[in-house]
Order: sequence, then C-alpha cells, then structure tokens
Amino acid sequence: MSANWLLSRRAFAGGLATLLLARAAQAQGFAGLGSEASGFTEVLPGKTLSFPADHGAHPDFRIEWWYLTANLTDERGEPLGLQWTLFRQAMAPGGEDSGWGSRQMWMAHAAVTRAGSHHSAERFARGGIGQAAVTAAPFSAHLDNWQLHGSEATSAASLAPLEVSAADADFSYALKLRTERPVVLQGDRGYSKKSERGQASYYYSQPYFEAEGSVTLGGRASAVRGHAWMDREWSSQPLASDQTGWDWFSLHLSSGDKLMLFRLRHSDGRHYFAGNWIGIDGHSTPLPADGIELTPTAETTIGERRVSTSWRIAIPGRGVALTSTPLNANSWMATRFPYWEGPITVSGSHAGNGYLEMTGYNANGG
Repeated sequence: MSANWLLSRRAFAGGLATLLLARAAQAQGFAGLGSEASGFTEVLPGKTLSFPADHGAHPDFRIEWWYLTANLTDERGEPLGLQWTLFRQAMAPGGEDSGWGSRQMWMAHAAVTRAGSHHSAERFARGGIGQAAVTAAPFSAHLDNWQLHGSEATSAASLAPLEVSAADADFSYALKLRTERPVVLQGDRGYSKKSERGQASYYYSQPYFEAEGSVTLGGRASAVRGHAWMDREWSSQPLASDQTGWDWFSLHLSSGDKLMLFRLRHSDGRHYFAGNWIGIDGHSTPLPADGIELTPTAETTIGERRVSTSWRIAIPGRGVALTSTPLNANSWMATRFPYWEGPITVSGSHAGNGYLEMTGYNANGG
C-alpha cells in the first residue's frame, strides 16, 4: 500500500523487486509458487530440522518466510490484530551472492487490524546490500527498520525472547515476545506436504508467544497484550501447478490446545487438506486429510472479489465443531500479491481466537 519510493538505491532495488515479482506472478499457482523449480534445493521427507541454524535463511531454496501474527487486547479491552512478515525469494538458483549481484529479493508486510479499520504496508529490498537480511544466532530479521530480533539471551529451542517492530505513515507497533516453550514441528516432523504430487515445505511454528507492547494508530498509542504465533516455512515449489491459493488457520483454543489447518484449492475443486493438532503438552500430531472439514459460510465482497470470511471448522475425531468470525471482514492486504489476512474468533465446541489467511481470490470470486 504505502511505498514512499525515493530516487535512491532503495528505489532502484524496490522497483526491480517489484518488476521481477510481478513477472513471477504470471507463472503457475498463486504468486508463481507452483512454477517449475529446477536448480533449487528440493524439499524431501526425513530431514531433521536443526536449531538455531534453521531459524536463519536458506538461500538455496527458492522461497521462505518468517510470519508473525498476534491477537491482542488494548487497555480498554478492545481486540486488535497485528501482522509482521518477511519473505525471501531467489530469482535464480545459485544460493547467496553479495552486493548488487545477489539473486535474493526480499518483501515485507505489516498490518494492524481493529474492528473498524485495517491498515497495511509493504516494502521491498534487494539482497546482498544489507537492506534486508536474516541471521540465525543471535536471531535477527529485518527489512529497513522493520525488525524481528533477539539477543544473546534468545533460546535456540524456543526462539524467545524476541522484539518486533514496524512503522508506516498511519500506524506503528513495538512488542516484546516471550515464551519458555519450544517451537513445534508442523506436518510430519517438519515435513509439510502440500499436494499428492510431491509439493512440500519444511515448516515449524512458535505458537506460544506471550506478547506485550504498544500500537499507535492515528497518533494515539495504546498499550496492548495477548498472544502471538510465528510460522517458518521454506520450499522451492510449495504449490502444484493447478493449486490456485489457500485458506489457512492458526487457532489458540480455550482448552490450551493449538490448531493449524489449511485447505489448498485446486482448479478442479478437489482440494488438499492438512493440519496439526498441538496438544497442551506441546506434542504436534498430523491430522488425517479426511478428518478435516473446512466449509465457507459467508462471503464478503471486497472490490470485485468475493472472499469467504466466515467458516465452519470440524474435526470429528477430536470433537471439534467451530464457527469462525472475523474481527474485520475487510482485512484485505492490497499488496503486490493481494490476499486476505486478519484476526478471527471461534466458538462452538471450543472458544478461542487466531488468524485466517486466504490467498488466490481473484476478481471473479476465487
């Protein structure tokens, strides 16, 4: 949304990234994520994720992200949501390069959502010149002054404590994130299948962050607190060529359990389902695809798009029957590759809250 381009190296880098990413969008799948990935490292089952190394960047894979969402409450008891995301994409195989010859492009998104407003921003950077980078230990991720960083005290096992901050013309935030619980492996011990044809990612989460800090909107600062969820994924071809987008849920349930679910939409209507049940003890169990039911129940028209913003969520084998409700049905990220991302609440067999992300909804309704 807000880019504030300057006639500088930063403008050149951002403009070049925009051009290359727009070209990728013409490829297969949402944002080109289903296009052929020859020359990049392949995601294979059986890999043991290693920390702190896997908190850092993987430039031999085509794409990865560090994705933080937070469900918060201000001092008046009003709910709000916060997003901070950093993406790395390699434009060609070959790993990391320094200077202006770098093959790496970076993109960052930030957002703050209240019931009556949604504010978002996007930035781009070229790799190799220090404008954006991620290091594993001590953990640090940034694009310009948007930062997610730790210190010597940050644990490799828990990826905590961390601090996160971002600022744009009409919002800013700064939070401290704490937990003593270890990160959680998604999929089958970190190997997350995305199709029956072999597409997959390496995927883990930190769903236990307790968050506290401040959010400023319209010049008014509010003290906030709540909980946050961070996702880490990297892959070279995370989508099949006929997968048009996804509907993804991260849920904090009142029972203390956590739940991650996604539906990858196929153009022929035969969608791919996956998820993990994360018990109170932290044990992460993959859910069988035929045991997951995600059913849209209401749509919101945003511009020329119809987006499914309310859902029924059922996992009969776990006694889960939920209805999800968005805090703000117009939580549209009008970014280079637009998508819906916003906080939700759930009710039914369990109470709770979390985040919903939906990609690939085009102007004809998805």
